[in-house]
Amino acid sequence: MRTLLVWLAGGGLFAGSLQTALANGWNMPVGVTELSGDIYSLHMIIFWICVAIGVVVFGVMFYSLFRYRHSKGAKAANFHEHTLVEVVWTAIPLLILIGMAVPATATLKKMYDASDADLDVMVTGQQWRWRYEYLGEDVAMTSNLATPRTQIRGEEPIDESANYLLEVDEPLVLPVGQKVRFLFTSDDVIHSWWVPDLAIKQDTVPGFINENWVRIEEPGIYRGQCAELCGVDHAFMPIVVHAMEEEEFETWLADRREAAEQEAMGIDREWEMDELMTRGEEVYNAVCVSCHQQDGSGNEPAFPALAGNQEMLDDRDWHIDTVVNGVSGAAMPAFSNTLNPVEIAAVITYERNAWGNDSGDTVQPSEIAELLSD
Repeated sequence: MRTLLVWLAGGGLFAGSLQTALANGWNMPVGVTELSGDIYSLHMIIFWICVAIGVVVFGVMFYSLFRYRHSKGAKAANFHEHTLVEVVWTAIPLLILIGMAVPATATLKKMYDASDADLDVMVTGQQWRWRYEYLGEDVAMTSNLATPRTQIRGEEPIDESANYLLEVDEPLVLPVGQKVRFLFTSDDVIHSWWVPDLAIKQDTVPGFINENWVRIEEPGIYRGQCAELCGVDHAFMPIVVHAMEEEEFETWLADRREAAEQEAMGIDREWEMDELMTRGEEVYNAVCVSCHQQDGSGNEPAFPALAGNQEMLDDRDWHIDTVVNGVSGAAMPAFSNTLNPVEIAAVITYERNAWGNDSGDTVQPSEIAELLSD
């Protein structure tokens, strides 16, 4: 018995050391939502149940091996069947499973209840970026990796202070204290939207809508990544969620709504070449640079060069159709659901007049808007 107590004490010391290790970053985060706290608590309950079972089972096993070893003259007992033992080793695991199922079921019910949301956000996975639409608010944006490609290619030193490979140009902004329902889908392949601090990991599947929700309790910046291998730039799809107080969020939302309205008004006016080139460069660096490179040199064979592309320069209509509708069976996606008419017109104009391309022509937003309305 003394030996058994020594083994159990050793197990207790191990559990204490394990607790320290878990607290130092080896464990999943507690998160910043009530649900993430529930998930963490459930995880720890199950974890310590498993630890206790392991300590008892292995403690008894090693004690038996040591106490009744052959070198000490122990003789194996010869018995067959024991009703009480069979009842005990069936009943105890059953009770443990029931004890685990009760809190797990309560947490799962809460996880799947996305009703009565204060705000709905559509999250669309795209190769290789995220599209966010605030449903009913006329506000949408595309979130792209902000780390310069020159750093990724090793052409300049990595700026670790700028959250290398974890920063975006447009974070998802959410209000604190409001229930936000997410609707997840994809334009191309399966992606997975994963933010550990929010306890959300949801696949985005083409042709399907998946649902999840969050109510953030603390303002701050929370980061995640795509958790599904989705192509060559899978590693370059970070997620940044900026949670802010409700009043600040309402001000931000109103500003974005006004900016969207102003850009929509710009569809009907005639844009100058320099305006289109400036706006087009911004769009190209945010959306197109990952495939076609910053200098338009492309990445054959999947992504052809745009610089000096005579086929593109000679056929303006083909160029417009390719950007708007994509190329079936190729890596070129359709941008009709990703960019607005101003952005599409600007980036096409930029591609036709950058890197030595000198078509001299412009594409107007009104032309793209008419094309999209057909």
